[in-house]
Amino acid sequence: MAPLTRARANDNVPNELMVKYYSQRAQAGLIISEGTAPSPNGLGYARIPGIYTDEQITGWKIITEAVHNKGGKIFLQIMHTGRVSHKLNMEEDAEIIAPSAIALDGEMYTDQKGPQPYPVPREMTLEDIKQAQEEFVQAALNAIKAGFDGVEIHSANGYLADQFLNTATNVRTDEYGGTKEKRSKFTLETVEKVTKAIGSDKVGIRLSPYSAFNGTEIFDGIDEQFLYLTEQLNKFDLAYLHLVDNSSLGSPDVSQSIFLKIKEKFEGTLIRNGGYTKEKAEQSLSENKTDLVSFGRSFIANPDLIYRFENDLPLNEPDYDTFYTPGAKGYTDYPLFEKKEAVADK
Repeated sequence: MAPLTRARANDNVPNELMVKYYSQRAQAGLIISEGTAPSPNGLGYARIPGIYTDEQITGWKIITEAVHNKGGKIFLQIMHTGRVSHKLNMEEDAEIIAPSAIALDGEMYTDQKGPQPYPVPREMTLEDIKQAQEEFVQAALNAIKAGFDGVEIHSANGYLADQFLNTATNVRTDEYGGTKEKRSKFTLETVEKVTKAIGSDKVGIRLSPYSAFNGTEIFDGIDEQFLYLTEQLNKFDLAYLHLVDNSSLGSPDVSQSIFLKIKEKFEGTLIRNGGYTKEKAEQSLSENKTDLVSFGRSFIANPDLIYRFENDLPLNEPDYDTFYTPGAKGYTDYPLFEKKEAVADK
């Protein structure tokens, strides 16, 4: 099950409604949690959870226990949103920071005032960079304390780590910008620190080559950037590399060659994500284009997705209007397939 922002964590604390949501989907095999802030500065969206207070750790512990009790495994996705944020969605003393002082075009939803223009972030100092990396480390330690089986470092989709990788969001001229090696430095240093803290077998990473999500761009040398990064990631013996193809969500529909090149270069387990059906997933697996496939929107609408796949049953359609709204509607109320119907149909 892919990481899915669902915006149900009132006051940024995991709650009983979230326990039900995750435990409903425990048969996924591996659940990767929604993006979770490692610090107040990492909070971008309204009602996303954190993992930096005792109350948050306790809330997540109830969720991990519920998933484990149903035989599932669960990793925490650590997501620092960087410039994709607004002060109204953050704690009072938090700051919007990013590799460079470049605002994202468009608006960010806030509960208090509705959509608001994205502010210009403050360019991170070298001390800010070190601090953010240590926040990832502490988040990973807190995740293990909360009972997670591991963590996924979110270096995709235009959030902080991906902002360092992309030329639209990183115009630095110091050791963290200007070349593929320097743009990769934040992500690689973060991976190194987190693996040292909790063990490489408990750490995965998510990347999104050719995504144009959150104002990132397709730039000259993008293939070389991601192939260099993949080569360097091999040094850490990670649990997995999670590649997301956002073309199904409106990013440029590019050649699949970069994904195949990464599969060839990466020495560990590769997970692919993005617009997969059961049939497309089985084809990708049989053609050795990936080792595993993760599903997102299908799991939102079908808590019993595994049962439906196993029995070739029709799927519920997701209700897009309730993806990020508070409450149980469109979250924990999708109908399960009646097993007696399945037996009768077969």
